[in-house]
Amino acid sequence: MEKNHMPEKSSSFNKGDDNGKNSVVGDTFPGTESPKCSNEEKSAAAEITEVEIEKPEELKAGQTEIEEIEKPEEKQKEGGELGEPTSPPEIEYTLETASEDIERFLSNICTSKEEEVGAGLEIPEFIEKYLDLVEEKISKLESPETKVKGCQLPEDDASFLKAVDQISKLYTNLSTVFKLDSNHGPLIDRICRIQQRAMSYLEDEFRSLLEESRTVEPYQKQEVGDEPGQDQSAESNEESNFPGYSLEVLANLNKIAMKMISGGYESECCEAYMITRRNIIEKTLRNLGFEKISIDEVQKMQWESLEREIPPWIKAFKHCANVYFSGERKLADTIFSGYPSLSDSLFSNLTRGVFIELLNFAEAVAISKRSTEKLFKFLDMYETLRDNLSATVSVFSEECVKELKAETSTARCRIGETVICIFCDLENSIMSDTGKTPVPAGAVHPLTRYTMNYLKYACDEYKGTLEQVFKEHAKIERADSTSRPRDYEGDSQNYNNDEENHSPFSGQLMRIMDLLDSILEAKSKLYKDVSLSCIFMMNNGRYILQKIKGSAETRQAMGDTWCRKRSSYLRNYHQTYKRETWMKLLGCLNLEGLNVNGKVAKPVLKERFKSFNAMFEEIHKTQSSWVVSDKQLQSELRVSISAIVIPAYRSFLGRFSGYLDPGRQTEKYIKFQPEDIETYIDELFDGNPTSTTKRKT
Repeated sequence: MEKNHMPEKSSSFNKGDDNGKNSVVGDTFPGTESPKCSNEEKSAAAEITEVEIEKPEELKAGQTEIEEIEKPEEKQKEGGELGEPTSPPEIEYTLETASEDIERFLSNICTSKEEEVGAGLEIPEFIEKYLDLVEEKISKLESPETKVKGCQLPEDDASFLKAVDQISKLYTNLSTVFKLDSNHGPLIDRICRIQQRAMSYLEDEFRSLLEESRTVEPYQKQEVGDEPGQDQSAESNEESNFPGYSLEVLANLNKIAMKMISGGYESECCEAYMITRRNIIEKTLRNLGFEKISIDEVQKMQWESLEREIPPWIKAFKHCANVYFSGERKLADTIFSGYPSLSDSLFSNLTRGVFIELLNFAEAVAISKRSTEKLFKFLDMYETLRDNLSATVSVFSEECVKELKAETSTARCRIGETVICIFCDLENSIMSDTGKTPVPAGAVHPLTRYTMNYLKYACDEYKGTLEQVFKEHAKIERADSTSRPRDYEGDSQNYNNDEENHSPFSGQLMRIMDLLDSILEAKSKLYKDVSLSCIFMMNNGRYILQKIKGSAETRQAMGDTWCRKRSSYLRNYHQTYKRETWMKLLGCLNLEGLNVNGKVAKPVLKERFKSFNAMFEEIHKTQSSWVVSDKQLQSELRVSISAIVIPAYRSFLGRFSGYLDPGRQTEKYIKFQPEDIETYIDELFDGNPTSTTKRKT
């Protein structure tokens, strides 16, 4: 019933009899006590009243004087007609006061049995007035003029949220009590419409507050030296736990979510949360440079384009695993506090979608066309999947963690298998180099440079990862895996070099080295000059050895035994080179045939000097154009040549030069002194062909 704020008139006063006179003095406003008076005071009061009532003419006679003191409207305010008791001013019926009536009404319903309520419940008139006030409130909030900048709830949000709560309870209780009573159907329908309208407003506010998230930079941490004050730092650290929302906004989001869920609008609230947060997450990923790419799109992309997509993917994956997931977990738990299962469901569904999207990209890259230049990007992705999953374990449920680990393991295995195949494909790249043109001047072959730089970088930067990949994924077989070479033995092959046992990865390195050796050996046969083929093998062998010795990781993978054997191979080529070139030159200084009947045969001696001069000039002219790029090897060759040639020539010259006639004959046959020979030897292997005749003055 609506409150009656007007006091009731005394019925005896309206009759105008003596009883009425007494009631004028004795009656009080409802809720007040009658004043206690003595008998004398009562008699005096009765006489005064009696005079006033029995002599109205005297009152009329003084009316002009009274009107000068009191205006007619003042009389009306105090009681209307003359003689009526005055009423207090009427109190304004507001949403706050109406809310109190609704609260009592709901309390009575809740404390009574449903049968008793349904049998005797009457709908109070103040409910309609309350609904009018709520609709008026909603209309004001929906008005663009009253929208608060920054998507904050209005200052009187407490009263509005209370009204929303009461509307929901009204609808629930009345629809239950009068579910079979068609007379109250219009009222219940009206309450339902108002509830829908209020919830729609809250949903819009909820969505707007969520959309106001500030962009948070990944891995942005506040440095101790940058903080302006301890209090401010604490506040900043507290707010940084959430992805872009202040504590005030979080409190408002929580209030709205609680009202929507308790009012039966859980699905609408969750849908708004999922859609809005999903859009914000996708925007964050785009800011990190990662765009969603389908598997078909990945397969059609050129490697140059796809390669540019991998670093943003790595950045996005690390951000999600180390920053986004933990922040999203706290955000859901804060907004949907009191509903842990709902919070967990929203978080899991939202983040799982993002996680699977990132894993799909990794798998799409893994099944793309293989090539050796892709190896290092694949290894970067493998390490990203391997090193960043543990950070997510604490924020996901046990069941979800198990699923995500399985999905990640699948993607990582695909990439691991591809890495092995790419690394093994290096053998195919080496074997496919079937060029028949020898490298000029016996220099290091481009295939050797490419292979060794490739392996050195792989070992220096990824040796540990490659060891793990070959160990964990070499034996993995799947029905859809057709990329592994049929003759690949994985870690079942045990490479033994004396006492050393090598890992599967080290074994694969040796396979590549052995293959490269065989290819280089075949290419050395392209040189017609055996000495040049030896220079070619020494150049390439020294390059390989220096690359391995120059990298601690590569040397550890290959082992000292392998390095010693490689050095032995180089010495063999060195000996072959000296035998094919300089030992033939020393044949010109052979003593055999020089003595005839105990005398030196001058014609033979002249021919020996002549042959030596011609052969040395030819060797110098030819081999000065050859290239030995390794300075140490170059020096070793020159020293060893000098050690063979100069002593022998000096001895021969000292022994037989006197048999030639001094003057023109000597100049004709003795063109080089030992010092000249040494100088010319030092000009070998520079790649600059010179002639000995040009140097003579």
